[in-house]
Amino acid sequence: MPATVRNNPAHKRYELEVDGHTAVAVYTLAPGVITFVHTEVPAELGGKGVGSTLVRGALEDVRRRGLKVVVRCSFVRAFMAKHPEFNDLLA
Repeated sequence: MPATVRNNPAHKRYELEVDGHTAVAVYTLAPGVITFVHTEVPAELGGKGVGSTLVRGALEDVRRRGLKVVVRCSFVRAFMAKHPEFNDLLA
């Protein structure tokens, strides 16, 4: 699976395209803070780790950008609970 997560600021979401389908992590921005509000993985990609790959890539980009994270999305919350190496990003 290609693991190229890209930020699409025009649509305020991170995207991961796999097998012609696009998984997205939608966010809002405020100065110094990104809030993840919704993650959606097409049914065709379910159970393949696409959501986790997407969120990991998004959080790595957030770290590079020096932002803090507010989590309003249950999928992102669950991912971060399983991967405490990202907890330093929490606002």
